[in-house]
Amino acid sequence: MKPSICLRIASVIAFLFATGHTMGAPWTPEMGESETALVESMKSLHFAVMRTDRSYWDFYFGFGVSITVYQLALAVILWQTASLAKSEAARARPIMLTMLAAYLGIGVLGWMYFFAAPLIMAVAICVCIVLALVPVGPQHTQGKT
Repeated sequence: MKPSICLRIASVIAFLFATGHTMGAPWTPEMGESETALVESMKSLHFAVMRTDRSYWDFYFGFGVSITVYQLALAVILWQTASLAKSEAARARPIMLTMLAAYLGIGVLGWMYFFAAPLIMAVAICVCIVLALVPVGPQHTQGKT
């Protein structure tokens, strides 16, 4: 399979990953009284940060939304890298390696601190990137796809 196609598939998976993350907002399963009390506590405990009043909830929710933005940016970068790989595969390799390292880290952290879904999505993206990195024929080694 051509590197550009593998990267486009990775980009679509990355977009679905971002969508799934966003659909999980507010990223806190409020299943009972204790969980609801915790969230309310996070919302009610305020402190001053750089002359701004913020709560723990502000940070929690803000980081969650920020992660969605980062995930969408990574999906776009993968799509753009696919375009670059069509004409200049060798120049796309450093970007692919950076994205591979990022998604390996995302997968490990997702597994360590969350659950299987982030790991599965990250592994699927990594597989696509690795397939894009591995030349499947002599035309890829010369920078053509």
